[in-house]
Amino acid sequence: MYDLLLSQMKIGSMTVKNRTVMTAAEFSLGQTNGKPTERLMDYYEERAKGGVGMIIPGICRVNDMGGASTFTQLAMSHDYHIAPMHEFAERLHRHGAKLCIQLHHPGRQGMASAINSLPLVIPVAERFPGVMDQVFKCTPLLLGMEAKGICFSVQAPSKVELAKHGATRMHAMSKKEIRDLIEDFIAAAVRCKKAGVDCVELHAGHGYIIQQFLSPHTNRRTDEYGGDFEGRLRFLREIIEGIRARCGRDYPLTVRLTADEMYDRVGRPGVGYGLETGKRIAKRLEELGVDAINVTSACYDAYNYWLEPTSFEPGWRKYLAREIKSVVSIPVIAANVIRTPEQAERQLEEGDQDFVASARTFICDPHWVEKAASGHPEDIRRCIGCLNCIRSFMTNAGVGKPGECALNMSVAREKEYFNMPKDGEGRKILVIGAGPAGLTAAQTLAMRGFDVSVYEKAEKPGGQVITAAECRLKDKLYWCVEDLMTAAKKAGAQIFLGTELSAERIADMDPWGVVVATGGEPVRPRSIAGLDGKNVFTAPQIIHRETVLREQKVVVAGSGMTGLETAEILCETGNHVTVIEMADEIAPGNWFQLTDDEMERLSKTDTKFLTGTKLLGADETGVSVEDVKTLERKKLEADSLVLSLGVKPAGDLARQLDKLSVRRIWRVGDALRSGTIADACHSAYDTVMSIK
Repeated sequence: MYDLLLSQMKIGSMTVKNRTVMTAAEFSLGQTNGKPTERLMDYYEERAKGGVGMIIPGICRVNDMGGASTFTQLAMSHDYHIAPMHEFAERLHRHGAKLCIQLHHPGRQGMASAINSLPLVIPVAERFPGVMDQVFKCTPLLLGMEAKGICFSVQAPSKVELAKHGATRMHAMSKKEIRDLIEDFIAAAVRCKKAGVDCVELHAGHGYIIQQFLSPHTNRRTDEYGGDFEGRLRFLREIIEGIRARCGRDYPLTVRLTADEMYDRVGRPGVGYGLETGKRIAKRLEELGVDAINVTSACYDAYNYWLEPTSFEPGWRKYLAREIKSVVSIPVIAANVIRTPEQAERQLEEGDQDFVASARTFICDPHWVEKAASGHPEDIRRCIGCLNCIRSFMTNAGVGKPGECALNMSVAREKEYFNMPKDGEGRKILVIGAGPAGLTAAQTLAMRGFDVSVYEKAEKPGGQVITAAECRLKDKLYWCVEDLMTAAKKAGAQIFLGTELSAERIADMDPWGVVVATGGEPVRPRSIAGLDGKNVFTAPQIIHRETVLREQKVVVAGSGMTGLETAEILCETGNHVTVIEMADEIAPGNWFQLTDDEMERLSKTDTKFLTGTKLLGADETGVSVEDVKTLERKKLEADSLVLSLGVKPAGDLARQLDKLSVRRIWRVGDALRSGTIADACHSAYDTVMSIK
């Protein structure tokens, strides 16, 4: 069915059993000393069990003094890493997967608080495990100090502008530092070979230090490690030559290469290098004896062009791999938003690349390959590009917790999830509502052996996700509902759509328990005058096109993602939009990538933004507002007002059931508190797993 996808192919002397590669995505699963934890090995072993051909774990540091990106990443900086890495490799080998370790140094995008401090922390943390809890409690203080520049400086080829998301101080490396770091990369590769690691990869992408040397934007040196093309390539060339000299020509070596820095995509044409230079680098890498090119793009300054939000189409950057493939004869690996086996097979058939790669696809479904190979691609849980993985990692790494997937509840708890207790004993549980929370609850309860029935009053499942997926370029969000429906049914849950149950009817059915997942509804504050007017609407009315406003002056109250998406829809029909936000910044609390993505499109309209502005009231002539700092009041001329002030739990079913003496009631998702798809799914899973 997927003949190319499932066929073998060689990378140098190594044969990979199929054309799938899980690319590196750091999830903060290691020990402070850089050794793998049981949880890390469980996490990757599950992907190996699921059929992935080659697995590249998260970034692996080569130097403890200045090369850390988290306190809990893998490392191959010392000989004591060899034995535990060997154990890790053997666990993947049991299932036929190859292990490739990605050697990495962050450069100007590094973690300043770890500079010179990690070597001191490691022996203390090994002797007193609880000490890291205290370190993590200091994270806010450390980040505050970094923001003020009270920290050591990170290494960089040249002292240039700060990375958009990186350290606040840097220094240009001395030649000795450069030579020492080259040796660190080489020594780490030697250790990998000794540990039985099948392949090593040099990370020359995403704005990390090797890419910084390659780029004329970040490498402004005038010595032999800068200047012209060959000078900028020298750092990487000497690493490759050293690895070849010490590990041999037969040891597989790949480079993850940013083929295009994509500064032009973020309004900075002419900065850095583009695809033609990327092709030139790739050709030189083949000449230097590299066995494969793992194509990627961009850096932290253009974050959305290497780690895409849901608005980006699957395969949008496959042209990069195709262009690199046109100038090299070695295999080309590429991650370009691969989501389905059909897409993967098509891109292989069309010659875009030789290996299809992804991190998020295999985070979301560790058994993606197995499901494709067994003829059940419909069972695949597709990544929706919500970015909860990176958001949770960035948030959790600072407090010693791993990243999460919005939809895959097994991440970082594989043993517990795939061996969950089958203790439901056929007890009857009703789930009221078929949004992400209700469906996650239903699947989990059915897996535990409960008798589960889901009732959804609407003809279409999904709840708030239906609204979110109606926004421009967000239709893929609805994949999660389709896939959760499939998973819940396969687990044994019965689902009844277009069926509304009253509290009395539920009580008459005499269930052992009830999960209330009835979702939320738009907030329309009664305390604000005029919000019941005929020219006042809620965001869902605009998003679902129940109300279409044209050529009007419209005020949107609230700049969360829903408010911004509503503004975009209003602009499409010729309205002149003003977004007001009570906070000091647009989209407070949103993940920056999602905000950047939406604001990039809104910047092409005449939308105005007023922050620090409180909504006081509305009438047929406009909207009354107040400056939250000066308390100055004014009226904004407007034909209509659209409310995007959040969501509150819908109805009071749980309270009604309690009055009817239904004994066991659990509220999940928006029925408990408003949140994201990830919040809804995790709320449901954690709640129903606590049921005894």
